[in-house]
Amino acid sequence: MRIIAGSARRLPLKTVEGRDTRPTSDRIKETLFNILSPSLPGCRFLDLFAGSGQMGLEAASRGAKDVVLVENSRKAAACIEGNISFTKLGDSCTLLVMDAALAVRRMEGQEPFDVIFMDPPYHKGLEQGILEALSVSSLVGEDTEIVAESPLDTDFSYAEGLGYQITREKIYKTNKHVFLHLERQCSGGNR
Repeated sequence: MRIIAGSARRLPLKTVEGRDTRPTSDRIKETLFNILSPSLPGCRFLDLFAGSGQMGLEAASRGAKDVVLVENSRKAAACIEGNISFTKLGDSCTLLVMDAALAVRRMEGQEPFDVIFMDPPYHKGLEQGILEALSVSSLVGEDTEIVAESPLDTDFSYAEGLGYQITREKIYKTNKHVFLHLERQCSGGNR
């Protein structure tokens, strides 16, 4: 596993030993970041369920100015800290060691992220809870792109009821990336 492009290009990343995390393959990561590349320079990037931190670090290497990585496993967080230090991307990265839903609530009131990436543990239904929380959060603006990595059989049919439009699905051999955009109704507020 390595950084594919940008200022930390080719630097190897450590991953958490064991089966608690599933690092995204370089090929899938490259495909995703080719799609996201126009949005990355100078952006705010949120990496939920960060694992080894590779997605957030890839974004930072490609020019994201403010990357927040959220991981609740202390073991994985230690790995992320090591990867941030090794890649010298600490100026643009912040690590929050806490549950993803709690992190969304704690960051409420902050400016929106440009890209929110989430790769929760598979088959636990965590995507829906996070999308519910984000649907009413200041962290999602009118231009925020949300990407969920999930197994092929994950159902996102509930997303429309939360106000999301699925703008794209990228299908791979064993998983997929679902791209969502929140369509907020004007209700006299600032959202």
